[in-house]
Order: sequence, then structure tokens, then C-alpha cells
Amino acid sequence: MKVDMRVNIAGVTFKNPVITASGCYGFGGDYTDFYPLSRLGGVCLKGTTLEPRQGNPPPRIAETPMGMLNSVGLQNPGGHAFVTEELPRLTGCGTVLIANAAGSSIESYVGLVELLEGTAIDMIELNISCPNVKEGGMAFGATCEGAARVVRAVRGRTTKPLMVKLSPNVTDIVSIAKACEAEGADAISLINTLLGMRIDIKTRRPVLNQVMGGLSGPAVFPVALRMVWQVAGAVSVPVVGLGGIEKWQDAVEMMMAGAAAVQVGTASFYDVYAPVRIIEGMEAYLEREGFGAASQLTGIARK
Repeated sequence: MKVDMRVNIAGVTFKNPVITASGCYGFGGDYTDFYPLSRLGGVCLKGTTLEPRQGNPPPRIAETPMGMLNSVGLQNPGGHAFVTEELPRLTGCGTVLIANAAGSSIESYVGLVELLEGTAIDMIELNISCPNVKEGGMAFGATCEGAARVVRAVRGRTTKPLMVKLSPNVTDIVSIAKACEAEGADAISLINTLLGMRIDIKTRRPVLNQVMGGLSGPAVFPVALRMVWQVAGAVSVPVVGLGGIEKWQDAVEMMMAGAAAVQVGTASFYDVYAPVRIIEGMEAYLEREGFGAASQLTGIARK
């Protein structure tokens, strides 16, 4: 019997539990030469801010053992260009579209989600790892109070399902997840990148122009898995797991830890077919093991 690969997150049905992660898949167009986006459960689009951003000066990408560092700085064309130029190209692509909303102030977050409200976007992923320029640059998601404030403001301005993406660069990610849930988050995604750096021993200077950047890739998977386990056990809303997933076995582990779905990011840079291979591998595993539905994986290791 064929496995039902569908999963439901906050009332949105995904044809399978594999979503491409924001920042690693652009707006999807770069990959359509290889396979149709309809193969995917969903596409989480490039982080978008209300106003255009040029991003950080180079160098802003560096390889690391089993991963990469990036300090791209949310380069994007801005919310208006996204809605008028990028989104029309995606409408009707046959998969769930998730906008990743970023900002540097409460007002900029609110302005962006208001702009997205009347569009074909199926869900908003709120990136609260952004620095709050009005509070000295501390990330909104670094404290329960900061996270709650931005989620509360955004929740009141959109009817779309709201998924909040958490930073791992905190002391207590569970408390922050619970604060987001209390303010109306419909789902939680985690983890965003870990803060790291490298030094060029020839120039004796940091490799990245901004010194530090976000570490992603297979090296972070055990940390991401641990945090998904912790958060999934503490909140009642669905959890989407990401961080270092590069093969179907990783995705199965993440769902067993409590994730309702997964996001695949850095792996797509060195294997454009990684999300598709993961979908196919998961489906074959589920059939071999006698599962009737992919959703039966969620939290099975906790029982």
C-alpha cells in the first residue's frame, strides 16, 4: 500500500514533509531547470525585508569542516519587489509557498506582513534572529520578551498561518518557543544558524568581512536535533525541524524527535537534488517499515 506522505501544519496541507529552507533556495527559480517545484512539500523563500537590502560586503561565505559560514546579511529586493516581481513567477507552481519575513524593527515586520496579507503566500515564517536596531542590535529572538513582542505585533496584522523561526544562539530555546506560542504562533521552526567564525592563517585576519557568520550544514545536525526534541516536548503547536539535514535518514531522525516536517538548506548548495532524494528515501523507508503515513513518524522516539 502506498504511503500517505502528506503532513498538516497549522491547517496547511503539504504533499510531503520536505520543505526547502530559506536563504538556501533563493526564490526557487534557480532549481526549476533540475526538477519542478511541485516535487517538494513546500518552498520557504529567501528572507525578505520591507525595504531592499544590499547585504554585507564580501567575503561573506566561507567553507568549514562539514558545513559553511555565511554573513550574507539578508540581501533581497524588498517586499514590494517580492510581491510584484518574484511571487507572480511562483504562483501555480504546485507546492506550498512560505514567505520568510525579516526586519530590523517591529514596524518593519508589521509593514511586511501587511504587504503579504493579500498575496498567494500560504504561510509566513517569521525570522526573529534579526538584530533589533532600536535595542542596540540584540536579536529579537534572543529573549522571551523580545520574541513575544514581535510575534504579538505581527499576529495582530495577518490572518495567514504564522511559523516562528528560532535562533539557537540563546541559553533557553524552550522558554522562547513557549513565549512565541503564547503570543499566537501557529508553528515553530528551528534552528537558524549557529554563530561561528574562521581565521585565515596567512593573512592573520578573520575570513569573513563581518568577522562572524551563521554556521550551517551537517556539523550542526546533532545540536538541531537536540533542540527540536526539547521544543517539541514543550509546545503544543507543530514543530518544523532544520539544521544540517542532508540525507533521508536525517529527516527521519528529525521527525522521530518530534518534527512534523523538515527543511533542507545547505545540502542544496552541493547537491541540487538533495530535497528530492530525501523525499524519495523517506518514502521508500516508510514503505519498508510498514508505515501508512509520514505523519506517523512525528515524535515516535518520544513514546
